[in-house]
Amino acid sequence: MGNPAAPLDDYTSDCRARVAFEVLANRWDSVVIFTIAVDGPMRPAALLTRIGGISPKVLNDALRRLEYNGLVERRPFPEVPPRVDYALTEAGTALLEPMQAMGAWAIRYADAVLDAQERFEARKTSFRPGSARRRR
Repeated sequence: MGNPAAPLDDYTSDCRARVAFEVLANRWDSVVIFTIAVDGPMRPAALLTRIGGISPKVLNDALRRLEYNGLVERRPFPEVPPRVDYALTEAGTALLEPMQAMGAWAIRYADAVLDAQERFEARKTSFRPGSARRRR
């Protein structure tokens, strides 16, 4: 089992692979990345309109997080009124391929995951993900 080319140490609790998963752990980050990838550099107002269903605060938080992680670049323009847009960095663009692979996985398995969640919930147990299961 496992990939013999990848030493076990590559998948420990503090491994670099976790960085990739943590970068996209927020539900909106991948949406922002794909929107910028498809439509090119965009101003926050244009992102709000294009994405829909996201509040200005949540978008701002996502943009700051993506900038912090080096996936988008904030580009201010010396104009009046001030203008800022966001573009993908090289790292952000390189992330598109694994994101598309995750999307393909979701298309194939999302229904199975949702079905499993429904079956689990139907059991009406006191178990909650992340906690120990209690028996009475």
